[in-house]
Amino acid sequence: MDTVITKTLGTSYKTGGTSTAGFDCSGFTTYVYKSIGISLPRTSQSQYKTGTSVSRSQMRPGDLVFFNTLGNGVSHVGIFVGNGKFAQSSSSRGVIISSLSEKYWADRYIGAKRIMSTTAYKAVAYD
Repeated sequence: MDTVITKTLGTSYKTGGTSTAGFDCSGFTTYVYKSIGISLPRTSQSQYKTGTSVSRSQMRPGDLVFFNTLGNGVSHVGIFVGNGKFAQSSSSRGVIISSLSEKYWADRYIGAKRIMSTTAYKAVAYD
């Protein structure tokens, strides 16, 4: 379990945060991807415009998952870690692992995007 995501669990939430001093949602995804040499756009909306769309049944660890939490399109992003779960920087709890099947997230799910290669995702996969 010694992965980038595991090392960031518990990091506090910070609006605009992009480091282990505190993350917002897209700052967290940007940080994780940067750690393996992949550059992402800074906001959840711009991250949603990158990569290739992936169906829920085809998702694999490392895919980005997107949500509409504010009622006006993409406003939250996390990283799928497998077994129906995703890592995210929650505004109330910091970096945590959540279930895509939780009603709150299931109701707000927009889609998933694949950005990294099969070999790269193993560097961030949550065991």
